[in-house]
Amino acid sequence: MLERPYESYVYAYPHKTAYRPLDPKPLLADVWRGESRDALSFYAHIPFCEVRCGFCNLFTRTGAPETLTAAYLDALERQAVAVRTALDESGPEPRFANAAFGGGTPTYLSADELARLFDIAAKVMGVGFGSVPLSVEASPATATPDRLALLAERGTTRLSLGVQSFDDVEARSAVRPQKASEVFAALDAIRAAGIPILNIDLIYGIDGQTRDSWRSSLATALRWSPEEIYLYPLYVRPLTGLGRLNLDRDAAWDAQRLDLYRAGRDYLLENGYEQVSMRMFRRRDAPVIEGGEDYACQTDGMIGLGCGARSYTSSLHYSFDYAVSASEVRGIIDDYVATEDFGRAEVGYRLDADEQARRFLIQSLLQAEGLEHGEVADRFHVELELLRKRGFLDGDSLTHEQISLPLRLSDEGLAWSDSIGPMFFSEPVRAAMRAYDLK
Repeated sequence: MLERPYESYVYAYPHKTAYRPLDPKPLLADVWRGESRDALSFYAHIPFCEVRCGFCNLFTRTGAPETLTAAYLDALERQAVAVRTALDESGPEPRFANAAFGGGTPTYLSADELARLFDIAAKVMGVGFGSVPLSVEASPATATPDRLALLAERGTTRLSLGVQSFDDVEARSAVRPQKASEVFAALDAIRAAGIPILNIDLIYGIDGQTRDSWRSSLATALRWSPEEIYLYPLYVRPLTGLGRLNLDRDAAWDAQRLDLYRAGRDYLLENGYEQVSMRMFRRRDAPVIEGGEDYACQTDGMIGLGCGARSYTSSLHYSFDYAVSASEVRGIIDDYVATEDFGRAEVGYRLDADEQARRFLIQSLLQAEGLEHGEVADRFHVELELLRKRGFLDGDSLTHEQISLPLRLSDEGLAWSDSIGPMFFSEPVRAAMRAYDLK
C-alpha cells in the first residue's frame, strides 16, 4: 500500500473487473424492490468514438457501420422500457436528480439521433430535462453547431470536452489525432451555444511533455474561462494503443507526473479555481446549477442504460460484460443490439455491509470536502492511521483516541488519491480483479 502514487483511478467501487455473471440472474423488479428511488442518477452510455486514443481503455469502439447507431438506440429503448416497467412494478414512481450521457462519445450520434436519446430518457424513463442537471461528453470533432444547438435546446447544463493537450505534438504522442485549431473551433462553438458549464479535460505525463508545455496547455484552456477543468494523470493500460508499445514506465515517470500535477494544481489555484478532488477544479465564480442537490453518490442509486453502463442499488452493482480489445467490444455491442429481453441483471457484484462501507469511505475521502461519517471512519482506523503517519490527512484529524470529523486528505494526500483509494479495496474485490481475464 502507498508504494507508488498512481495505482488506479477509482471512479467507482467495485471496479467492473470484479463483476461476474450473476447466477441466477435476478429480475430487475426484484433488484429494485424496497430500494430508495427519490433521488436517482440517470446515465446513458453511447459506445462509439471517431477514433480511439492511445491511452483509452473505456468500453468503446471506433466508428459504426451503417445502421448500427440506430439499432443501438432501438436496443437502448427496449432496455429503457424494461427498466421503467421493473421500477413501476417494484415501488413508488422514481425521481431522477441528475443525468449524464457518456461513452464513448455521445456526440458521435447525429443531432437527430441525440434528439431520440433525449426522448427515450424523458418519455420512457421520466428524466426531467430542464429541471435536473445534465452532463454530456463530447470530442472536438463532434462538437458541431447543430449537435450543440440540440443539446442546449434540450436542457444540457454541462458539456465536457476531451482535449488532453493543446500541443499537437503531445496529442500525437498520446495517439490522439487532433489539431489545436480544431479544438479552438469546438470551444468557440460550445461557448456560442450557451451551455452553462464547460469542462475541459487535460492529461499530464505524456511523453515529451514539460512543465512549460503543460503550463501552456493550462493557460490556453483558461482563454475560454471554463467553469471546470479536470487534470488526469496518463495511465498506460493493457490492450490500449500505448500499452502495446511496451514503453518503460518507472519511478521517474511517477515523479514526473507528480511534479506536473503539483504545477497544474498550483497554477489553477492561483488563477481563480478551487480544488474539488485530485482531478476536478472548479472556477470559484462558476454559476450554481439548480437541481440535484439532494443526490449523494455514496448512498443513492443509479440507473444506467446502454451496454457499457452500470446501475447501482444499495447491495447490487450490475452491468453487462466488459472488454477493451476492439474485437471483444464489437461482439458485446452486437449482442446488446440483438437482445430483446432486458428484464434481468446480467453481470454484477453484490455488496455486503463491509463493501458498502468501503465504497462510502472511498467516494467521500477522495473528495476535498472529506468524510463526515464517524462510524465508517472507525471501521477503517488502521488504514486511516497509516495515512496520518504519511502526512496524507489534514491536520490532527485522527488520533488513537479520537477521530475528528470531517476527515480530510491533506494537499499531498489528494495528490496520492490514486494510491489511497485502492488501499481500501477488500480482498475479495482484489482477488476478483486479479483473476479477471481482460480481453
